[in-house]
Amino acid sequence: MIGGPRGILEQEVSKPRSIGRTLSRLVAYFKPFWPAVLGVLLMMVVNAWVQVVTPELLGQAVDCYLTPAVTAEVATAEATQGLPAGDAPAARSDFACWFGAVPKGAATTDYIAGLGRLTLGLIGFFAIGAITGGAMFFLMSWAGQHVLRGLQVEVFTHLQRLSLGFYNRNESGDLMSRITNDVSTIQQAISFALIQVLSGVLLLAWIAWNMLTLNWAYALLSLAVVPLMAIATMWFSGQARKAFRVTRKEIGNVNAELEEGISGVREVQAFSREGANIEAFRSSNAANRDANVRAVAYTSALAPTLEALGYVAIAIVAGIGGLFMLQGQTLGGSAVTLGLIIAFIGYVQRFNQPIAQISVLWANIQSAIAGAERIFDLLDEQPEIVEKFDAKVMPAIQGRVVFTDVGAEYKPGEPVLRRIDLVAEPGQTVAIVGPTGAGKTTLVNLLPRFYDVTTGAVTIDGIDVRDVTLDSLRKQIGVVLQDSFLFSDTVMNNIRYGRPEATDADVIAAAQLARAHDFIERLPDGYNTVLGERGAGLSQGQRQLLSIARAALANPRLLILDEATSSVDTRTERQIQAALEQLLAGRTSFVIAHRLSTIRNADLVLVLVKGEIIERGTHEELLAKQGFYYNLYMSQFKRQAQVVEASSPTNGVGRLSVVTDAL
Repeated sequence: MIGGPRGILEQEVSKPRSIGRTLSRLVAYFKPFWPAVLGVLLMMVVNAWVQVVTPELLGQAVDCYLTPAVTAEVATAEATQGLPAGDAPAARSDFACWFGAVPKGAATTDYIAGLGRLTLGLIGFFAIGAITGGAMFFLMSWAGQHVLRGLQVEVFTHLQRLSLGFYNRNESGDLMSRITNDVSTIQQAISFALIQVLSGVLLLAWIAWNMLTLNWAYALLSLAVVPLMAIATMWFSGQARKAFRVTRKEIGNVNAELEEGISGVREVQAFSREGANIEAFRSSNAANRDANVRAVAYTSALAPTLEALGYVAIAIVAGIGGLFMLQGQTLGGSAVTLGLIIAFIGYVQRFNQPIAQISVLWANIQSAIAGAERIFDLLDEQPEIVEKFDAKVMPAIQGRVVFTDVGAEYKPGEPVLRRIDLVAEPGQTVAIVGPTGAGKTTLVNLLPRFYDVTTGAVTIDGIDVRDVTLDSLRKQIGVVLQDSFLFSDTVMNNIRYGRPEATDADVIAAAQLARAHDFIERLPDGYNTVLGERGAGLSQGQRQLLSIARAALANPRLLILDEATSSVDTRTERQIQAALEQLLAGRTSFVIAHRLSTIRNADLVLVLVKGEIIERGTHEELLAKQGFYYNLYMSQFKRQAQVVEASSPTNGVGRLSVVTDAL
């Protein structure tokens, strides 16, 4: 009577916080598709009516056409003996014969004709049930798919608007799960579980009403085992969900062991740890096996338990009903006929099945509602960086940047920048150096408003960056990061990303400026080569050159280079430096670099320590001061000199010249 609860119980059910509020919010997404939803509700009613009517028609087949002699004899006995209606030794059927009552004493062919009409009627009802059932699920799936598509697009659009601070607090894998796993859970509930639960509740109420209407006492006896079925279903389902929570934990351990074993295979083989790894994997797999066996034991026991209780209910209907019919006694003030017994057997069979379905599928719906809550929580997340209602378009940038008493913090009370004052004139290159965690990246992130200042102001050409639209501001600022991101697209489109309208000739010119043209030409399809994920197949230096070409093509008036050369070798660095000299010409630029040799030509060098500027000046001026910058520079010089001396076969003069070039 029950089929396949494992697939649903196997999901670890998440409990929703507020079912009513979440459902009402989710229902609002169906408003544009109300005709389809209305059709689903109408077909649900028709489908339930068909299922309720079918047992009654079977009863009519018996009482109206298969045993007409009994009812005729009863009528004759009542008339001849003068007994009140219902007191005759045999029972009169309470069923109305929908397909025509046959008069007493009619020919056998009349009964056969009536039975034929009823049979055709049953076939028609079955056809209506099949059509409405299929159409109901199709329409609900159609509406649900449109809703889920709109919901996914809305979530993705919202993610594009959220500030970088949000992504620092949330893992990308969890955010992807919101759009994939949570939406998939909602899809399953909308397409199957929700319809089954609603139709099941309607069917239970309708069947119970029909049974009580026909014979209330007989109905109560027939439904006596329903509380036991509900208790058994809830207990087994609850135990199974607990067991499957353990399996989810154990399969997580298996996946962790598997991922480490594959990712770290080089270290495993290097230290001859294959045997230990295999044993650890075998142990975690055994724990997962045992947990699954326990969980399956509960789910396997649910179906036969409910089936056994269902047979008990049928036995009660057949046994008690048959006893009353044979003795000619009334039950609940009404007669018990063979047709009534058959009808009640059909009702009981139909009544038992939705009970288990509702219990199992309700858990799935709860999980879907919890998933919807997580999606709505994401949609309710407000961007930290928002435009003013009267924000204006940023005019063409000339390049004068001023930081005035700027302070910034990610967490209240924990400042990252303090009292930053600086002026960068158009065309100047400002280098920012300092130890890790000093606030260098935070400082440059204030220019395109990836973050906002906590105190003070950042202005470009005298305009506060908070007073202009984000789009008009960021389109005029180029950014080259240490970890360049490339898309799974052609090289041509990756370079063109910041300026989609650029011609192929413009792209090639930008690649030549970035010294990337030669290696691009050597790729299998040149500029039309499709790159792997994040530029897989290219070296770090090649990816960086493409990132610089992308910035060059965008032709920004203000340029930010965040460790743009830190991940490349010395030879590639020289190529990049030559490209940058041409790229930086005439542009206001902010350059973050750990290799101090790359910023010797900067117009202004800022030394940032613990969020404060402790030194500023040109490269030569800061060396002359012999302060923090001097010590930092000399420590790099010594390290480079030691490396070159250890590897160079030349004399001391030659080694010194190599060091000078490197720095």
